[in-house]
Amino acid sequence: MENENRVGKSKDEKNNGNEIKSLLALKSIFSFNGKKRNGDSEGGNDAPPYQPLPFLSSIANSVVSRSCKILQVEIEELQHQFDSDLVDDVKQPLVYARNFLEFCSFQALQVVTTRPDYLSDKEFRRLMFDMMLAWEVPGVGNQETAASDKREVEDEDSWSLFYSDSTDMAVQVDDKKTVGEESFSRIAPACAIVADIITVHNLFDVLASSSGHRLHFLIYDKYLRSLEKVIKAVQNFNGPQLVSNLSLAEEEIVLEVDGTVPTQPVLEHIGISAWPGRLTLTNHALYFESGMGLYDKAVRYDLASNLKQIIKPELTGPLGARLFDKAVMYKSSSMMDPAYFEFPEFKGSSRRDYWLDICLEIFHAHNFARKYKLKEGQQSEALARAVLGIYRYKAVREAFKVTSSNYKTLLCFNLAESLPRGDAILETLSSRLKLMNSAGNRRGLLGSPSARRQVIHPVSRVSLCRLGIISCKEVDIIGEATTLVGDVFVGEVNPLENAVKQSMKNIGRAEAAQATVDQVKVEGIDTNLVVMKELLYPLIKPMNQLQLLASWKDPWKSILFMVFVSYAIIREWIKYALPSLLVVLAVIMFWRRNVRKGKPLEPLKVIAPPPKNAVEQLLILQEAISQLEALIQSGNIILLKVRALIFAVLPQATDRTALLLVIVALSFAFVPLKYLILFAFLESFTSNMPLRKISSERDLRRVREWWIRIPAAPVQLIKPDDKNDKTSKKPIFKKEKKHEE
Repeated sequence: MENENRVGKSKDEKNNGNEIKSLLALKSIFSFNGKKRNGDSEGGNDAPPYQPLPFLSSIANSVVSRSCKILQVEIEELQHQFDSDLVDDVKQPLVYARNFLEFCSFQALQVVTTRPDYLSDKEFRRLMFDMMLAWEVPGVGNQETAASDKREVEDEDSWSLFYSDSTDMAVQVDDKKTVGEESFSRIAPACAIVADIITVHNLFDVLASSSGHRLHFLIYDKYLRSLEKVIKAVQNFNGPQLVSNLSLAEEEIVLEVDGTVPTQPVLEHIGISAWPGRLTLTNHALYFESGMGLYDKAVRYDLASNLKQIIKPELTGPLGARLFDKAVMYKSSSMMDPAYFEFPEFKGSSRRDYWLDICLEIFHAHNFARKYKLKEGQQSEALARAVLGIYRYKAVREAFKVTSSNYKTLLCFNLAESLPRGDAILETLSSRLKLMNSAGNRRGLLGSPSARRQVIHPVSRVSLCRLGIISCKEVDIIGEATTLVGDVFVGEVNPLENAVKQSMKNIGRAEAAQATVDQVKVEGIDTNLVVMKELLYPLIKPMNQLQLLASWKDPWKSILFMVFVSYAIIREWIKYALPSLLVVLAVIMFWRRNVRKGKPLEPLKVIAPPPKNAVEQLLILQEAISQLEALIQSGNIILLKVRALIFAVLPQATDRTALLLVIVALSFAFVPLKYLILFAFLESFTSNMPLRKISSERDLRRVREWWIRIPAAPVQLIKPDDKNDKTSKKPIFKKEKKHEE
């Protein structure tokens, strides 16, 4: 620290007066529109002038100044608290400025977020963005590259006009007033509603996608404004009228409602029937109320219990026709028929995709709680994390017209399900949640700095409580934990962030591999057959050679091959055949790897068949289906004849088959296996020898005639009962009366 003071001493002596004047001339130091904190006196706002710290940059000094104003403490007291409460690792000279800035910022955010309307405060949004700017340049060494602490106050209405439809024009904003991914992922998760430590990198990618991977304040401001609108809409959802209609449990909160606008209905399909109505998602279930304006009693589809639920996208249409890919299917073990929720729209299926994502997020959150056997408070915290993720997803979707896809989802449990090694993220999250203690134990742990870092607070539930979405009577809000906000520790990396980084290392490889899969997909049955034949050529060629030897067209080669294989079987070398083949393949792979040395693989050259029109393709498909049907029929006939032999439909054939099975069983019991293998090889390989060909064909003909004389076991097809009630548990099929008579 002394070195840093000496480096910036000369510059600070020249600019110290100007910095104090500029700091005193700031129009706002985040005073919450003039409102005082609890316990503030009338003269509490008349604080002495803030003296800038010489080891901090000007933007960092500005942030620390406003943090002191919020906390109503002197800078000396705040620095003393930082030096005494935190461990020595975060107070090293190289990281002292940044970690002190984090300490002040996190404490200020903890106080700021106690107000239910902090998202609507322009100064809060400005302060949090300045914290990100200051985090990138916390020390005086980066003074020249730091953004000025003077901030232009944007017009309240101009932001929505300038960014009402697109974020493409964001690149025209002054590029010095931007933040990078690292600073955003460090500060944003300190406020639980703003970002989640698991999905913060995806959120930054969405917000900064059109501005060169640098986040502008206007984009960030628009995101928080949209988030505020979402919170207000959720508060309206949880009004007494809707809650009373659904008969929600005490811990249930409404997350989303759709189908209230006549031009955007929601249709529920069950069987061939369809009803319009209102669809509601809570943190425990889906509710559908049929009707328009006046709704019937809601039908509940559980997402919390272990009912083997299936939630997936599905095709639907009138009278059960599968025409439109705009529906979500829900199926559970408590239902006989699945329910399809259709979201009609003219273009695309964004409504369906949105509802599918949020329903799966709640479903995965409950599965996570059951899998890791979380207790009630821990389960509530995991569910609150999923709820906050849905709010963020909706805010981004409405502000920037962004939909979730692949690994860019903003929903933490959906992300863990789709990421490679996502189970490691869930295991880390469960271990973190299990560190949550009772209120008394938690207060006891706050006594030592080392123990304080192991305290996990229900930050998601606290955030929902402060926003007025859930009741605060069961949420223990602790104001003493000043070194921890959200999932972020001062000067430390959250284990969840490490788990996410480890999983994301494999994303690039997975996406690159999937891109190659999409490139090599070809259309047409005949074209795919040609490609498959070319790929299987290394296997087809040896099989053709073996078949040529078995045909005895070249007797000397066949005799040599038979003698060699017979000798290998007698000496029990045959057991080394498969291991040797695997070793040869491994050697070839290593040799290819060293020879190629990163060179691109040459494409497989395939002679494409003549192009065919749609009618010809349909005819080929019909022929392929017919051949498949014939194969299935042949398989069924074999199984039915075996059934007839087992149940002695033809006693003479059954006797012979049973005797043959006894002989085979005795052979396996008393004859060495190598002699059985040798006998089977010689019998099959020599069947086409000139000396045995006639007798082999005669014996094969007798076996075929014997098999033809075996009758197939009878099969009775039963017509479905059209009068069967869907809700009853009667058999689906019934016997025909003429057979009963």
